[in-house]
Amino acid sequence: MKHHIHPIRIYYEDTDAGGIVYHASYIRFAERGRTEFLRHVGYNNSDLTRDLGTIFVIKHMDVEYFKPAYLDDVLNLRTSVASIKNTSFVMHQTFYRNHGSFSDAAQDELSGEKIADMKVALVCVDVNTIKPTRVPDPVRAQFTQFLEE
Repeated sequence: MKHHIHPIRIYYEDTDAGGIVYHASYIRFAERGRTEFLRHVGYNNSDLTRDLGTIFVIKHMDVEYFKPAYLDDVLNLRTSVASIKNTSFVMHQTFYRNHGSFSDAAQDELSGEKIADMKVALVCVDVNTIKPTRVPDPVRAQFTQFLEE
């Protein structure tokens, strides 16, 4: 299985009063990870809108938290595609604490503790009608390379 790794440094703004990453921060981190995954396979969100007339919207999200992350931690966010249907797909995103430096994050991708795990169901919709539409074939082809077994 192929996956994409996005390193994340934890800043003060990401934490609560106790210096622990606030639970909603993971949703922002995951959005960035999905955006970077999309760039990795050759697309920007604006390309999808302009060139293909589609956008991806979140339908459902499941998040499980295992351990806290703290101020100044470096996390690795692993993103893969759990499944693809006609108009929707599910992305699997897992956060790991990286014990190395930020610059080493992508190389040290899965060492460390599992912090959180999420599955995000997205629907491809027509930008004009906001109704479900088929995931564009070129995007589907790229995503298929990252399908979990």
